[in-house]
Amino acid sequence: MEKQAFNPYLPSWEYTPDCEPYVFGDRVYSYGSHDRFNSQMYCLNDYVCYSAPVDNLADWRYEGVIYRAVDDPLNREGKACLYAPDVTQGPDGRYYLYYCLDKYQIVSVAVCDTPAGKYEFYGYVHHKDGINLGERDGDEPQFDPAVLTEGDVTYLYGGFCSRGDASRSGTRVTVLDKDMLTIIEEPVTILASEPYAEDPEYKKHAFFEASSIRKAGDTYYFVYSSILMYELCYATSKSPTKDFVYRGTIIANNDMNIDTYKRADMPAYYGGNNHGSIVQIKDKWYVFYHRHTNGSNFSRQDCIEEIKILDDGTIPQVEMTSCGANGGPLRGKGEYPAYIACNLFCDEESVYTGWEWMGAQFPKITQDGRDGDEEQGYICNMKDGATAGFKYFDCRGIKSITLKVRGYGSGAFEIMTEIDGDVLAVLPVKYTNVWESYSSDIDIPDGINAIYIKYTGQGSVSLASFELA
Repeated sequence: MEKQAFNPYLPSWEYTPDCEPYVFGDRVYSYGSHDRFNSQMYCLNDYVCYSAPVDNLADWRYEGVIYRAVDDPLNREGKACLYAPDVTQGPDGRYYLYYCLDKYQIVSVAVCDTPAGKYEFYGYVHHKDGINLGERDGDEPQFDPAVLTEGDVTYLYGGFCSRGDASRSGTRVTVLDKDMLTIIEEPVTILASEPYAEDPEYKKHAFFEASSIRKAGDTYYFVYSSILMYELCYATSKSPTKDFVYRGTIIANNDMNIDTYKRADMPAYYGGNNHGSIVQIKDKWYVFYHRHTNGSNFSRQDCIEEIKILDDGTIPQVEMTSCGANGGPLRGKGEYPAYIACNLFCDEESVYTGWEWMGAQFPKITQDGRDGDEEQGYICNMKDGATAGFKYFDCRGIKSITLKVRGYGSGAFEIMTEIDGDVLAVLPVKYTNVWESYSSDIDIPDGINAIYIKYTGQGSVSLASFELA
């Protein structure tokens, strides 16, 4: 059968957050930072790139390592890591990679003749007097650069503004010359930081980090992560350097404020910082964002959802799904891996991931082995009340369900098509240290359905997959 598109859209053992998607030619390229599985900090691996044909977003190809942390002259010993990058095609047709090292608050640039070839260090963004942006008196520290090239000029955006930090004015834009390095227009603030925000609604969603810039028609869309961290918000303007107005939230990586299948204030996944952007692929628009796995902030994975840009320029918030860029629901037959869960929660609600550090444990998507091992992900720590949700499936004539389970538990899994819906099947499970399959008859209504799998009982179990037949 034709391969379907899932979330996350890359292999389950790949951790590439902070995605910046671009269409170059007949392919869409996914650029981002590169987390390490089971790490204790962000972005420890080198930059890699994946690409897919514009007419098949299920067929992602690994392009390899495109830039190493030690390629920057400031980092020959590899003691700094590569934070979130962005890419633009310059006036000369070459591709320019903009990034910040975690220990330096300046913007570095690398260049390549092709979108996903080996980038080579090019230089640092600097003022006309040669002083690097971020090091001159009056400059603000650089972080998460975003770039957009129009004609012979490139607009560079960036900043990091924590809630209450009055030392940062907000996100700023700087205009660069056609050499892609030299500043020809001084930085100006386009969105205020939280202490200086005047609009009450924007103040609740003020700029934090994760700058990204796109243009749709005659409108510039500035996408960013707000002070709430888990959401990607956006502001629009008819100018790339002024008059940006806050418009709303595109997506939250815990589905906060979505009330179509749950309470608006219920977190349906364990959220955390977010970073991504929007892109037009053929005649559709998508948002790329990342989710958190392994019960921490440091093993993040990219996901995709289709969005709509309405006639008034607004983008309604979309929910997280398992089917992502599939173009519709997944087939309601066959075996599906548990790591494509778009909802994951337990009775004790938490907006953010990482609260096991305080002594609790919640269900989490993880993998066996070490970073780089091609081990398929699964859900572990499913204790009493833990629920995994998968959306959506085109169900026709489903009469049985099979779960693949292991772990130290004695209880049962309940199957539903709604979070608080009727239980359609109960599958008793018992302790096993290897993956075991458990099956049950089930009568799932024909139509577009979610699948919710809830564990009740003692101990802790893991879920590898489920099969509909």
